[in-house]
Amino acid sequence: ENSLREVPPSTMREVLVESPNVQWTDVGGLEDTKQELREAIEWPLKYGEIFDYSGVSPPKGIMLYGSPGTGKTLIAKAVATESEVNFISVKGPELLSKWVGESERGVREVFRKARQAAPCIVFFDEVDSIVPPRGRDLGSNVTERVVSQILTELDGLESLKDVVVIAATNRPDMVDPALMRPGRIDRILYIPNPDKDAREAILAIHTRGMPLAEDIDMDKLAEQMENYSGADIAATCQAASQIAIHEHLQKYSDPKEAMEHKDELKVDMDHFKRAFNKVKSSSYQKATIFWDKNKDSNSLIA
Repeated sequence: ENSLREVPPSTMREVLVESPNVQWTDVGGLEDTKQELREAIEWPLKYGEIFDYSGVSPPKGIMLYGSPGTGKTLIAKAVATESEVNFISVKGPELLSKWVGESERGVREVFRKARQAAPCIVFFDEVDSIVPPRGRDLGSNVTERVVSQILTELDGLESLKDVVVIAATNRPDMVDPALMRPGRIDRILYIPNPDKDAREAILAIHTRGMPLAEDIDMDKLAEQMENYSGADIAATCQAASQIAIHEHLQKYSDPKEAMEHKDELKVDMDHFKRAFNKVKSSSYQKATIFWDKNKDSNSLIA
């Protein structure tokens, strides 16, 4: 039994190739970011022959950074859907293993699958966990080997068409500078917390299909959600709906009766007011202010 425990796993996990069903219309706001990603990823993947003819080399990799919950994963999936390509999603910590060579093998397997599935987008979430600045690893040299392996794979993409890397992080300052060089991660895009117009767009997305009362004022709700991330807004909409359902079922506990009176079920402003007490802004104000100030700074790129 002890010897079985000491046998290293043959793979970190199965690398799944997905076909996401997230569209640009599911991403509220961020119009400038969407357009940049259309031009940098969607167009080269959809119109590769035109780019070859024009002699333009599209980016091999893009970094999305910003506070938690701002929609980085959603954006990456939308790019894949709109580009009509396959999608491989990897959470950084999942690649790390105590077994020597296993983490590097996990990286190689991700890129091997991407080559097989091309055209394909590889999405590394929490990328700072696997490519921290070398020399700072305090426990082992696992991450240093992983950084080297990822850089090797990215350099090898030069002769490979139709594979693009999107990396996401809350802390780009904690990513090895060697990753963020032209030819590897070519472009860095800041994903801010939504402004008022974007918050209203996100509200519209997450209240689609909800039975809303006539007193619902999207403009006022968007105003009250200052500093809320997209994830916070989604959670607030769900909480308001849940409160409305709770009230309806207290009145009509029998399932048949509840459905007969379903037209009485409406989500109103009071439900949202109570939802605000349940869902607070998860954004770290200091982090948000820091990235707002440094979003145009070249200091993030070596």
